[in-house]
Amino acid sequence: MSADTALSDAWSRIPSPGTAETEFERFTGKRMERILATVVAIGSALLGVQALVAAAAGISRGATPGYTTLVAIVYVPLIAMLTACVLGRAVRVSAGVFAIVYVIALAAWPLVIDAGAGDGQPWIFFLVNVGVAAAMLAFPMKLQLVWAFGVPLVYGYVRLVEGEFTSRFWTMTAFDVSFTIILGIVILSLGWMFRSVAAGVDDARGRAVASYAAAAAAAAAEEERVAIAALMHDSVLAALIAAERAATDRGRDLAVSMAREALTRLANTDAGVAQEGSDEPVGTAQVVVELRRALSERGADAIVEEQGTAGPIPGRVARAVVLAARQAIGNSVDHARGRGLHLIVNGYGARGLSVTVSDTGPGFDVDDIGEDRLGIRGSIIARMAGVAGTATIVSSSVGTTVTLGWERP
Repeated sequence: MSADTALSDAWSRIPSPGTAETEFERFTGKRMERILATVVAIGSALLGVQALVAAAAGISRGATPGYTTLVAIVYVPLIAMLTACVLGRAVRVSAGVFAIVYVIALAAWPLVIDAGAGDGQPWIFFLVNVGVAAAMLAFPMKLQLVWAFGVPLVYGYVRLVEGEFTSRFWTMTAFDVSFTIILGIVILSLGWMFRSVAAGVDDARGRAVASYAAAAAAAAAEEERVAIAALMHDSVLAALIAAERAATDRGRDLAVSMAREALTRLANTDAGVAQEGSDEPVGTAQVVVELRRALSERGADAIVEEQGTAGPIPGRVARAVVLAARQAIGNSVDHARGRGLHLIVNGYGARGLSVTVSDTGPGFDVDDIGEDRLGIRGSIIARMAGVAGTATIVSSSVGTTVTLGWERP
């Protein structure tokens, strides 16, 4: 089992939405950001409608063009932020734009104060905490705190300018600013708390998956080592002893048969093939069909050329060639991403056939392959040796070519 396979298996064991244990999924970072964006969108939409009603009343009383322009300047980025929060796309950018634009518009409010303010609270003041919530979505914590304290203070200053710094406005504004700062701190605290919970769960989950992947890879390696050791003891060693003691033609034929079976079992250890099936002869066309099926299963796009035809090929030989070629295709897809993958099936009439699998990937050093890795040594070289065939691997920085050959005795 490779590290990637172990990691994929580890992630597959984490509960997913729709299962009985969804608590692992509820507080991931991405989900929490989505929840925060949705909550901000709902609250901002309600406050935005309230402010829009007040703004419309000001416009109906004959507001100046500057007042109307200010409404548009605030509501265009606000609507963009609400849309982004609902869709879950570009939330940080749109929220950041609104947070900045709103502060600028709030500071510019005294320029249009005579046109639509009146004695009541102007519409733009309804959106003070919306600006803080937008900063919570868009900015890091330090800037969030700047907005939580700064926006209410700007609001207080503008409110005092509106009331010409009279004592009545000082008392009322101090209360509004204090309440707004407290509410802004609560918003930031909730956002920080939920994000911290999500980060903690993500971290714990990542450590659990990494631990499982390491344990699974170690267990798979040990299982593979035990399987190979048992195979070497039961089959390969027995074949070697039989070959050493073979003194007659019958004994030599038996030793050859045992060696062939040992090599086949060695090749199948990594491929997971339980048996080789019947030995009914097949044609070259069937080999091509099986190779095309292998490419389809791996999702690989490759050229398959058939050059010449071979006579009837024993079934076990055809299967060995196809399985070895499948392994070569898998290696090309996994390590070279199937770049320039090209298959050629050559038939030599009654003499035999060959299959060439080549790609234009970065290549590798064949001599560096560990003795315990069966991908090439077992599933390709040993498999072909098990049917008295050949396997040649040539690899360099410009690509890799695997040539599988079999000649009729």
